[in-house]
Amino acid sequence: MRARFFAALTELAEENPSVLLLTADLGYLVVDVFRDRFPDRFLNVGVAEQNMVGVATGLAEAGYVPFIYSITPFVVLRPYEFIRNGPVQHGLPVRIVGIGGGFEYGNDGLSHYGLEDVAVLRALPGIDIVTPADGGQVRAALLATWDRPGPVYYRLGKDDTAAVPGLGGRFEAGRVQIVREGEDILLVAMGSIAAEAVRAAERLATESIAATVAVVSCIRPAPAEDLAELLSRFGTVLTVEAHYENGGLGSLVAEVAAEHGIECRVTRCAVRELPGGVSGSRESLYRRHGLDAESLCETALRCLQGRPRGTA
Repeated sequence: MRARFFAALTELAEENPSVLLLTADLGYLVVDVFRDRFPDRFLNVGVAEQNMVGVATGLAEAGYVPFIYSITPFVVLRPYEFIRNGPVQHGLPVRIVGIGGGFEYGNDGLSHYGLEDVAVLRALPGIDIVTPADGGQVRAALLATWDRPGPVYYRLGKDDTAAVPGLGGRFEAGRVQIVREGEDILLVAMGSIAAEAVRAAERLATESIAATVAVVSCIRPAPAEDLAELLSRFGTVLTVEAHYENGGLGSLVAEVAAEHGIECRVTRCAVRELPGGVSGSRESLYRRHGLDAESLCETALRCLQGRPRGTA
């Protein structure tokens, strides 16, 4: 996803001289395509993420559209106060690009996991949150949102080859993308883990259970109306995210259900405890936290036991 993002960003910069890229001493190879094409519009600020946000805030105030890039916890959590006091409070077009949301850096340990980024940014009014599900969608998401007036956060995965079946690169801010239709249960997924949700739906089909799979790739502006319409059609809903259970997609879906008075059971499939000292591949951590396709299928079957399928 990240290589396709930078390819699209470089194309965008060809037509828009206001686009700049800043990095905090990482991203080698993937940022090279931009750096080599626009060396005077690329800044490596060193291992100084707070300063990077401050520099980007000043550049945005001067009329530029700066993209700042780092691993998710380093670009969101370390400079959080600077994001709050700078681009958010002043409504400036700083673009925060967080790579490796969830367990993408699973082998590097807990310090590199991005499991709370959406929650802490959702707490701040005025910042858009974009969570593309695959490389095909990331290009459409960038082109649709890069020129929004305030700050934008892009939560990107590392994998440039995986694709979510049925998504086809579709993106529209504030909307939900349906990638599979079924009448028995609804699976709502955020980010690249949507591929696991599709695989879970395929497993459910072997049990004669038809699942709708919806991809939420824009957390803010929230697709509230799309979600309300979907939730009203199902009695059983699973949200799927590589994120802590509070403050992310599951919280958003539960809020929409409550605020619209929709009677459905929402089960949040997310990370419920600290991973602690456990590290490993993304896939092994999905299994450990019940987020792989097989675990999602088992959760769906448990939730459906004794409940009518379809509309509540």
